[in-house]
Amino acid sequence: MKAIRRFTVRPVLPEALHPLSELARNLRWSWHAETRDLFQSADPERWAASGGDPVRLLGSVSTRRLAELAEDRRFLRRLTVVADDLRDYVTGDRWYQGQAQTSELPAAVAYFSPEFGITAALPQYSGGLGILAGDHLKAASDLGVPLIGVGLLYRHGYFRQSLSRDGWQQEHYPVLDPNELPLVPLQEADGSPAQVGLALPGGRRLHARIWQAQVGRVPLLLLDSDIEENDLGERGVTDRLYGGGSEHRLLQEMLLGIGGVRAVRTYCRLTGHAGPEVFHTNEGHAGFLGLERIAELCDQGLDFDAGLEAVRSGTVFTTHTPVPAGIDRFDRELVARHFGPDAELPRIDVGRILGLGMETYAGGDPNVFNMAVMGLRLAQRANGVSLLHGQVSREMFSGLWPGFDPDEVPITSVTNGVHAPTWVAPEVFRLGARQIGAERTEDAMSVGGSDRWDAVGDIPDQDIWDLRRDLREQLVVEVRERLAASWRQRGAGTAELGWIDGVLDPDVLTIGFARRVPSYKRLTLMLRDPDRLMELLLHPERPVQIVIAGKAHPADDGGKRLIQELVRFADDPRVRHRIVFLPDYGMAMAQKLYPGCDVWLNNPLRPLEACGTSGMKAALNGCLNLSVLDGWWDEWFRPDFGWAIPTADGTATDDDRRDDLEASALYDLLEQRVAPRFYERGQGGLPDRWIEMVRQTLTHLGPKLLAGRMVREYVERLYAPAARAHRSLVPDVARELSEWKARVRGAWHRVTVDHVETSAAPLSTAAELGATLVLRVRVGLGDLVPDDVEVQAVSGRVDTEDRITDATYVPLKPTSGPDGEGRWAYEGPLALDRTGSFGYTVRILPAHRLLASAAELGLVAVPSQEMAEEAGVLLR
Repeated sequence: MKAIRRFTVRPVLPEALHPLSELARNLRWSWHAETRDLFQSADPERWAASGGDPVRLLGSVSTRRLAELAEDRRFLRRLTVVADDLRDYVTGDRWYQGQAQTSELPAAVAYFSPEFGITAALPQYSGGLGILAGDHLKAASDLGVPLIGVGLLYRHGYFRQSLSRDGWQQEHYPVLDPNELPLVPLQEADGSPAQVGLALPGGRRLHARIWQAQVGRVPLLLLDSDIEENDLGERGVTDRLYGGGSEHRLLQEMLLGIGGVRAVRTYCRLTGHAGPEVFHTNEGHAGFLGLERIAELCDQGLDFDAGLEAVRSGTVFTTHTPVPAGIDRFDRELVARHFGPDAELPRIDVGRILGLGMETYAGGDPNVFNMAVMGLRLAQRANGVSLLHGQVSREMFSGLWPGFDPDEVPITSVTNGVHAPTWVAPEVFRLGARQIGAERTEDAMSVGGSDRWDAVGDIPDQDIWDLRRDLREQLVVEVRERLAASWRQRGAGTAELGWIDGVLDPDVLTIGFARRVPSYKRLTLMLRDPDRLMELLLHPERPVQIVIAGKAHPADDGGKRLIQELVRFADDPRVRHRIVFLPDYGMAMAQKLYPGCDVWLNNPLRPLEACGTSGMKAALNGCLNLSVLDGWWDEWFRPDFGWAIPTADGTATDDDRRDDLEASALYDLLEQRVAPRFYERGQGGLPDRWIEMVRQTLTHLGPKLLAGRMVREYVERLYAPAARAHRSLVPDVARELSEWKARVRGAWHRVTVDHVETSAAPLSTAAELGATLVLRVRVGLGDLVPDDVEVQAVSGRVDTEDRITDATYVPLKPTSGPDGEGRWAYEGPLALDRTGSFGYTVRILPAHRLLASAAELGLVAVPSQEMAEEAGVLLR
């Protein structure tokens, strides 16, 4: 008989063991080995059964065992040490508090994301975006950055994956009980659950309870709509991550953005936490947070435009999407129905809301509301997640800044990093601790510092090779256990599975490939020539073995077919001991997979990998990368520590031809360079050159790959400037800025470059390097004055189409005006500082002390083509 309701009955901890509860509820245990070791020692068997989850462990351990532990002086001493260490970690000063100009830094930052990958015990993530968000919170905690995380609590999380007998992906959605998760409900002063609410069309209302996870020093607020106050439809809003149709997704994102701001305000009111000065939205899903903040300011007396400027000043937007298809877009009528007098934010005109997300630019769809476009319009600072992705993003969103070259689009980049204490195997940490000390090793993995990583150079080759072999052997054991469980789910009996004991070999070159399965990541590129792959797997002297994992979105039948194709190949009795597909890829599997592989394979379609952090996690464990030059690998690749797969972009005539060429290049690398290097032995019987590549990976890549480095960059380059701008835009200044922008936009149609001349010789005469010309310009400013604009000379080398590259920008100074025709004269130097084809032009930009970028308004005036030709502005 099936129960109609399930709940957990927890034993009461003896007083001496009360600190265990605090340790279990703070997710620092997920990256703190001593805390995990303490819980494991409490009951090793139940610890294993709980999947390494302290909350589940404490919910299942017997009262008898608890009584024993309460009398165990050795255990109590360890408990005191670990509890004191957590208390010091949470309350002590760290990097952020030690900055010389802390007053310039924000008092708090609110970080919004639709998913967070903190630990397998809190399954609220689907892939790289969530894992990145989790690592961001952990690194912020290690550095002492006063972050508040905001997300949704999905009662089914993301799906669990299994395979049918014929290799087709199956999805399962286990129900998650918040009371069985490392969460506590946020409560009002009277003990009632803290809630937020959203108004829905037709007089309905969406309520959400606020749960709190503690991630070291960082609180993570998760909103849960599955509560009794809601009708059945509203209860399901937070059912599944990335599930449901358009309206379902819209409600999720309204709850995340608008409800999330209200949750932050509630949390700060109840706890006394400093209110955020900076709001950071991780992808466009939380973009509605800007609307709620504008509404707050409107309630305080600002109009919409002034509120918009104030909100923009303190907002940071990070895009992770390299293709337009990856962005959430809603029908404008659907969005309009959920805002206005009969729904949410009734104080704001619906037209103004729609205007923030409409694709009102060349090539856009004006009937579509684009969440990334809204995110960019509501944020004064934006970034991609690698140098290459920043470039891709500037090109993809350049329509929002017409008249500017993509290089000038105000989207910078902060390359992602990964949280080493989470992803580095304990064995790797222990080897580092033996070499440079546990404290320095922990510091190196959290904060960075190349001097600490340089110490890896002194670790003996034999120690490195023994470690690599040990990790590979652990992976073999893990794979066999998971593969047997998968085959039993597929319907196989025990008598059919004897072959699994021979799957993988701890002395064979092991390649890992694990990620989501959209088409651009090309899961099956390795299968382009199955016979050639089989030869690699079965090579008599230099065999390779491959471990593969990944999930396709439940609605992506194309991705499921790719998985099925690979599984069918891996099921072949001839190669199934050398290639395996493991279903249900998640954090627990990844933490075993990355350290155990020798090579991490990544072969996306360039440049569609925004960053690709799985290769970073592998590298921190001494695994070498074999990857297309995309994402972070394009930025930091060196032949000393990995291999670049050549790409055929721009040369192949079609997708199939390109895939054939790149697959062939991959096979060549494996046959001719990777496998020979792994199996080559030096005089001492060790693969000396391979070990040196491992050493180079750790010493040169290690400090760059850290989430600590990434968060420091966010603080210094984005959070601190955003906080300063936020403090500057007090209400009167926000009004001034919004009125100035309105005046400039209204007058810009009369801004012109009317005449350009130089002291140069005629166009046909070559100019000499080092010469300086005098540039004289007459411009029309209409109703504007010189204080409203900057007139610039733009010069540099020119390509065959006369486009200026590697440009230099020099402001020109007004010398007279206005004349009888309302024109102003400007003048300045033009230095001929490079040889070859050289060109210049003149442009006019809006200028104001509070603009974060000259391109912020998307306005620019340049010479007409006719005037440019007449003036002869191109020098060769």
